[in-house]
Amino acid sequence: MTNKNNKSVPSVSVSYAQTGNATKSNELGMRPMQERAYEKRGEQYLLIKSPPASGKSRALMFIALDKLHNQGVRKAIITVPEKSIGSSFADEPLTRFGFYYDWHVEPKWNLCNAPGEEGSKAASVKAFLDSDDQALVCPHATFRNAVEKFGIEAFDDCLIAVDEFHHVSANPDNKLGAQLAELIARDKVHVVAMTGSYFRGDAEPVLMPHDEAKFETVTYTYYEQLNGYKWLKTLDIGYYFYSGSYADEILSVLDPSQKTIVHIPSVNSRESTKDKIKEVEHILDELGDWEGTDPETGFQLVRTSKGRVLRIADLVNDDPAKRDRVSAALKDPKQKNNRDHVDIIIALGMAKEGFDWIWCEHALTVGYRSSLTEIVQIIGRATRDAEGKTRARFTNLLAEPDASEDSVVDAVNDTLKAIAASLLMEQVLAPRFNFTPKNTQSGPVEGFDYGEGGYDPEKCNVGFNEEQGEFQIEIKGLSEPKTKEAERICKEDLNEVITAFAQDKTSIEQGLFNEELVSEELTQVRMGKIIKDRYPELDEADQEAVRQHAIAALNLTQKAKAIAAGDDPDIEQAGNTALIDGVRKFAMDVRELDIDLIDRINPFGEAYAILAKTMSEDSLKQVASVIAGKRVSMSPDEARELAKRALKFKQERGRLPSITAADAWEKRMAEGVAYLAKMKAEAANG
Repeated sequence: MTNKNNKSVPSVSVSYAQTGNATKSNELGMRPMQERAYEKRGEQYLLIKSPPASGKSRALMFIALDKLHNQGVRKAIITVPEKSIGSSFADEPLTRFGFYYDWHVEPKWNLCNAPGEEGSKAASVKAFLDSDDQALVCPHATFRNAVEKFGIEAFDDCLIAVDEFHHVSANPDNKLGAQLAELIARDKVHVVAMTGSYFRGDAEPVLMPHDEAKFETVTYTYYEQLNGYKWLKTLDIGYYFYSGSYADEILSVLDPSQKTIVHIPSVNSRESTKDKIKEVEHILDELGDWEGTDPETGFQLVRTSKGRVLRIADLVNDDPAKRDRVSAALKDPKQKNNRDHVDIIIALGMAKEGFDWIWCEHALTVGYRSSLTEIVQIIGRATRDAEGKTRARFTNLLAEPDASEDSVVDAVNDTLKAIAASLLMEQVLAPRFNFTPKNTQSGPVEGFDYGEGGYDPEKCNVGFNEEQGEFQIEIKGLSEPKTKEAERICKEDLNEVITAFAQDKTSIEQGLFNEELVSEELTQVRMGKIIKDRYPELDEADQEAVRQHAIAALNLTQKAKAIAAGDDPDIEQAGNTALIDGVRKFAMDVRELDIDLIDRINPFGEAYAILAKTMSEDSLKQVASVIAGKRVSMSPDEARELAKRALKFKQERGRLPSITAADAWEKRMAEGVAYLAKMKAEAANG
């Protein structure tokens, strides 16, 4: 085996306090996230957003049992995207831990385990509805078929619980989404929707806004979850570029001493060699000398150059008998707490959602993944708390753009999307932001720590509540949401807005590679347009409030990251408060934290700094030149948005922006006004 030095992967590193709270139970046997969800058990429509491994399945059991016993609900139907997740809803003796009732599903009503075609399983759903039993677990497909066959009326007075809710979407082609909309319109069911992904449905909304408004949301953040762990303290997220074949480079980032899940690229991706079996063999070969297969588990045994025998589970193999044996060995409940059971898992489409291996320290994904939901799910495999596991990491191994014109454009697109994913994960891992305008009435909020000097009435303050993982940040000139819906978006959905922005190709291309770009074109014009398209029902004032809150959350995380990453000597590297100190320090260092200052920050500036450290200089130049070739001077939509901003400027300053102004943003607004005037003149002249 060639000996390669492990290269360091530039990454964001987030550390947590290890309070142990996330795993502590109350007198009813509920962990904090479950307690929070149970408090809302009386709601007819409930959306639970919380990370993988936070205990959503059990939270649902508590809520379902209360609805069945105390709220007049006659049946609970739990529907999951794939059969393997059905095991999360197996019997639980909840009374043993202090709850009032036990959770029980008759074996014949767990249709995830039942043999038979989906069609015949739909008949089982009807048999269950006609029986005296109260709980059923089935795959999404079975539920869809049952609704089609028996109509939505058959489910009146039932609780429909949808696990991994991001599989649903408001797209008319998504049957489950359409059926859910019908069930909600009839208003005779209770719905509990659960998701571990903060990017529901990726590009498509899961629910239409009028349906979403009916749901009460319970959010438990990644920050709260990781902060409350007993063992896991630090999570690193990074990407690493390679040239040539990934199988030759993989040991640069794969440390055989760490428990690792490797996801190899899909056969259709640029990174794939198109022969997945050979790729796995090559990885095994790189790791050491193959010594055969364990007869009991089917794991591959490989001896490293240091003499250690690695136990490797190959889930890529197409032979169903072999793969099923390996899969069964990984799920063996007797081995759940045995750290030595397996060392490395190599998978392609498996070992993502709902796959539980608490010892995983490194999720290594080769190739770009188009779905952010999938990335969150993969990272979730490594963020379980386990004895002695203090650090976990996610690495995305990406092909560097190469010179041939055909593939360079694809490679650039993949690179930008991987950067977007990394930015969004940083946002998900950060504490929650609450922003308030700074004015004469401002004062400290109870439960928030305002740092060494305490609250200063003369300044914009940053408070932090450790237990809830929440910031309270005062910003001068901040617009506040006026309606309930805008308030909900600012409180619950900022990450969804930031997702849409970071996935906007023009924004990220220009933000990373256009040196002449004025930041406000991104923060005000592009973000403004995204919010207008996403929330057309909000009026202009509310759209602006949402825009300001979203850009403040994104830019403060980015600035704090730069400070925490060591660009500032005053911040302790190992402190679990690095990100919190970073936000505080940034707020103190600027003369005044106002919305204009936040709008003047390029949201992608820090991402570029990491990219420049990671990618070879030639590739970076190449990417920049591909993007420079796409530069668009101005679109009519942008001109209109700039003209609107120019009017606001006129109201504040008493004059229109000047085309010869030294300030780049004022000049750009003037260009927008001039562009519109030219368009009008051309239209008039026909």
